[in-house]
Amino acid sequence: MSNTKEYIEKLFSAHNIIIPLNRNIMFNEFVTNEKNAETVKIILESQKIIMNKWVLSNRITDIIQHPVQIPNGTVGKPYESKFDFIQLGWNDVILSEFEGLEEYGLQYDNESELIYGTPTQNGEFKIKLKFKVTGEAEDSVLNEKLINLIINADPKSLWKNLESDKNDPFWKADNVQEFNSIGDKHIVVSSKRGRSHANVGSFRDDDYAFNHFENTGWSVVAVSDGAGSAKASRKGSEIACQEVIHYFQNNLTKEVTNSFDELLKDFNKESNEVTDSLATVPSKNSEIANESAEVEEVVETTKNKIGKFIYNNLGGCAKSVYNKLEEFANKNELNIKELHSTLIFTLFKKYEFGYVILTFGVGDCPIGVLNKDKTDFKLMNWLDVGEFGGGTRFITMPEIFVSDKFSTRFGFKIIDDFSYLMLMTDGIYDAKFVVEANLEKLEKWHEFIADLEGNNEDKAKVVFDKNNKEIANQLSVWMDFWSPGNHDDRTLAVIF
Repeated sequence: MSNTKEYIEKLFSAHNIIIPLNRNIMFNEFVTNEKNAETVKIILESQKIIMNKWVLSNRITDIIQHPVQIPNGTVGKPYESKFDFIQLGWNDVILSEFEGLEEYGLQYDNESELIYGTPTQNGEFKIKLKFKVTGEAEDSVLNEKLINLIINADPKSLWKNLESDKNDPFWKADNVQEFNSIGDKHIVVSSKRGRSHANVGSFRDDDYAFNHFENTGWSVVAVSDGAGSAKASRKGSEIACQEVIHYFQNNLTKEVTNSFDELLKDFNKESNEVTDSLATVPSKNSEIANESAEVEEVVETTKNKIGKFIYNNLGGCAKSVYNKLEEFANKNELNIKELHSTLIFTLFKKYEFGYVILTFGVGDCPIGVLNKDKTDFKLMNWLDVGEFGGGTRFITMPEIFVSDKFSTRFGFKIIDDFSYLMLMTDGIYDAKFVVEANLEKLEKWHEFIADLEGNNEDKAKVVFDKNNKEIANQLSVWMDFWSPGNHDDRTLAVIF
């Protein structure tokens, strides 16, 4: 009654109909008329239905017009994104499904609200969200909302892989890898042309060489990185590595190494004596302390002799490499700068007391050795980068041989045994260690080894087992890793 009267009063008022006092009784009878009351009831219910429809329609439009951004995907990389209705404020969505995901390699799980899969094509696409909100009839047609989906191309696919010119006089293979025994150890090495070179069909500037000399028991491994700015550096790196092998083959004779072997044995024995005597020194003024000082002096003398041998022989090798490059440049009417190359090399030999490792380095390529149980390591050379190095240096620069830093380019270490002895160019070092300081951190070498063993995005794995016939190929595949901004040649030699 009250709703009917109120509605009719508002209706009459809207039409400027005024009920005079003398007709109140008549108006009350009109309001209470059963047919009129039923008509008003129908009108009120219809109004409510219209209002609900408007609210529902307005809500659906709000959702359709609500800007939604989902994370971009990349072709070939697993994709997973939660479409969070609660976070979007769409708590009233009671049914949802996506249409069109399958053609891009994706699926939608309604229960977990996850879009997942591995995208198969790149581009900007419109996917269709079909949904229903609270208040809609069960048999109503699902609403549709278009959502933007961007799938990026696989960065690797954007790079061309053009063959280098085999008719070039300094041509060499774009990618090479080897696995072999080297003394009582094994070596696996891979050298790959960088994407930046492959993209334009230019050459691999990196190079390497290794050899084991049965007559002396020494092994040598050399790695070189030709400067990208030097037009014939690919030949420079090749000459540098080959000359290292050639030099030691001719100069590291049995007669030469016999005396060095004795020096090393004496040094190891004397070093142990110093350790033992220091452990028993009760006082600086005691007789034992004096004896210990004498032993230390003997050790220092032997160490100086070893240093002299290393300087003369490894330094002689470095100078021989320079001379060979200079000779080649003159013969081919090149400026030696056009052969600019870094150079690192190591010699190692097994003795009854352990391994002796000798190294030389110029440039920005590191040499690292890890002990047998991987609890300790040593960076065997400093890099020509930053304040200490003063910038990149090359074996083709004559000034390095007269610098007061030349004697610091040599490394010497005696180790019981080692798990890995590694030489790498900056194409590996820049991507995997990022900064020079990380080369001094054991945990970073652990991460690097784990990466080699499969802990990486591509799940590429190198099995360091001498019986693994696929190891060279595995290392080559691993070296295809993606690292934004790092597309230089890559060379890695691992002795294990």
